[in-house]
Amino acid sequence: MKDVLKERAMALLSGWKQVWKEHPRRTALFWTFLAIGIFARAYMFGDVPGDINQDEAFAGYNAFTLLHHGKDSYGYPMPVYLTAWGSGMNALESYLMIPFVALFGLKVWAIRLPMLLVGIFSLVAVYKLVLHFSNEKLALAALLMVAISPWHIMISRWALESNLAPGFVLFGIFFFVKGLQNQKFLMASAAFFGLSLYAYATIWAVVPIIILGSVLYAIWIHALKMDRYLWISLGILSALAIPLMLFLMVNKDIISEIRLPFYSIPKLVYFRDSEISFSQIPQNLANLWSILTNQSDGLPWNAIRDYGIFYPVTLVFCFIGLIPTVWNTVQDIRKRSLGLDFFVLLWTLAGFIIGALINVNINRVNLLFLPLLILAARGILMTFSYIHPKTLWIPLFAYLLYFCTFEKEYFTTYKDSIGQHFCEGLEDAMTFATSKLAPGQNMVVDPNTSYPRILFYGKVDLNAYLNTVKYINFPSAFLYVSSFDKYDFTNSVNRINKNAVYLLENSADQMNRLQDSGFQVRNFGKYLVGFAD
Repeated sequence: MKDVLKERAMALLSGWKQVWKEHPRRTALFWTFLAIGIFARAYMFGDVPGDINQDEAFAGYNAFTLLHHGKDSYGYPMPVYLTAWGSGMNALESYLMIPFVALFGLKVWAIRLPMLLVGIFSLVAVYKLVLHFSNEKLALAALLMVAISPWHIMISRWALESNLAPGFVLFGIFFFVKGLQNQKFLMASAAFFGLSLYAYATIWAVVPIIILGSVLYAIWIHALKMDRYLWISLGILSALAIPLMLFLMVNKDIISEIRLPFYSIPKLVYFRDSEISFSQIPQNLANLWSILTNQSDGLPWNAIRDYGIFYPVTLVFCFIGLIPTVWNTVQDIRKRSLGLDFFVLLWTLAGFIIGALINVNINRVNLLFLPLLILAARGILMTFSYIHPKTLWIPLFAYLLYFCTFEKEYFTTYKDSIGQHFCEGLEDAMTFATSKLAPGQNMVVDPNTSYPRILFYGKVDLNAYLNTVKYINFPSAFLYVSSFDKYDFTNSVNRINKNAVYLLENSADQMNRLQDSGFQVRNFGKYLVGFAD
């Protein structure tokens, strides 16, 4: 095995050396742009954004319980979909977190590693996909646009489970294209397309369109052979898709839930099945258009003012790039030839279908932005090549300048402001409060803290949680708890319990009441801890 790996590594190194000799400029620019992209995603990774979002906390805690108990936070053995809040959570990211939690423990930076790695590999995949069909200029331009995109940088730095979807769909398309030359790669394509369904339930409506469209196109141009790899790929895709079909049947009350000792298809507490609406298409498209033109949905964790998804004026270049993409697609279909344009157009269409059927925000329509960035790269090259090829330094300089100012704001002003939304200071407050807990004492926690964060930082044992949890709004799409284990979310400083430690949001009123009751108070920015000697 070691000899095989060594041989493959040497072959890969030899291949890169050959590419460097034949295309030194292209190779240098590739590594430069990739290094820029990696730096933007990895610098101060785990510290910015500070502390943790409630969704990534729940995903991380589920990884923790799956690792140590083989069950999710609701007690289902190895479920295809997590119950989490009550109305469910996509499971893929929690499963991807497990090896990192096993190696490094339940830490914020550890649970964010899957998203970071998918973000970095996406840069390489975009470059390779475009280069497979087109020239080095477009491949490098597409790589740079994704590498410096504020949207892609921001999603790569924290662990919102739905943001895995664009990367996995990209990998599915990339390996499908490679599979048209060597059908062994179709198995990888099927695996990534199938896994993408576990990344984000919203894309269930459009991934079949991408797959079916790609297959029909490949059949039309005579690029697919009916060999064993095609049938194996179909088997892989079916094996991954069928459990989710059963999940829909379970939650539509067609069949009973499936709970085996090693596997489960859960019945959720509340099934959100009314988000797709054909009657709301005009309003949904208006909302999507607002997001694209304003490059913001008003959520600070999705976009920064003045920089947006992919910087001002980029949308104009997207439309410029769309024109030849549509034309080339029509020509490729007519001539039965293989081209990049069909896949980019199909991918873009899938993103717009989501935006039409659902009232979206940026992370809900995240499937749309990678193809838009490829279209923008083409539009920029077309525009400035038409003016004069030597003017290409103008957009390069402008975008790099925007990128530098974005990075400066991200790690300074934005770092400070986003910390409020990610409950910065909570980890230190939780660690200190835990150190002050005596045997038999409870910790009174501010309900606004959101209980998944306490589950995460407290590393609460699953059995202790399941045996003691009390909900205040069961059943509901978003369950809230009153207490579990040694944590109480209902008491307030109006009824001081002398035999408790308090972890509360910081305010002068709360601090004064604790101090008036004889508690010592320790300040942790947004939070304070009250404890008695």
